[in-house]
Amino acid sequence: MRVVGADGEMLGVLDTPEAQRLARDAGLDLVEVNPKAYPPVCKIMDFGKFKYDEKKRSREAKKRQTQVELKEIKLRPKTDDHDLDFKLKHVRRFLEEGNKVKITCRFRGREITHPETAQAQLDFIRDNTQDIGQVEVTPRMEGRTMTLILAPQTKVVQRTKRPAQSSQPDQPQDTDQETAPAP
Repeated sequence: MRVVGADGEMLGVLDTPEAQRLARDAGLDLVEVNPKAYPPVCKIMDFGKFKYDEKKRSREAKKRQTQVELKEIKLRPKTDDHDLDFKLKHVRRFLEEGNKVKITCRFRGREITHPETAQAQLDFIRDNTQDIGQVEVTPRMEGRTMTLILAPQTKVVQRTKRPAQSSQPDQPQDTDQETAPAP
């Protein structure tokens, strides 16, 4: 097996008992890193510390990860213009927060004979959110509902992340000027 030392240096191809003896002498473990290689690659390391560091890295990565939610706005074909403006404000707020938005227009009774009214509403919302959102799924009929899914544009998501990072208290900066006491 090919053996890599604790400090990263290549020790060469050794037989298993010799590699185990080197690891034991160093007070470390012999860990198989790549079993599919020919010859298999093993590394001399502290396995407990390796697992701890790996867990710590995954925790840090998970902490930096942002969870994108899918918010839903429900409309009807008879939704009035003022109400539609209010729904548009909600859609814009959700997109600015970095969430995806699913706009659903549900038809009841004979309303389904006029899908163009729902299409017009969804087009209105799409057109008024083009600066901060992009269409992920175009408007389409699914049974008695017409849906549109909008996702925030990448520049909007980056803008929302920046204030969250700067919300930490600022450290006082050292200045060379002495401040005079107030009279």
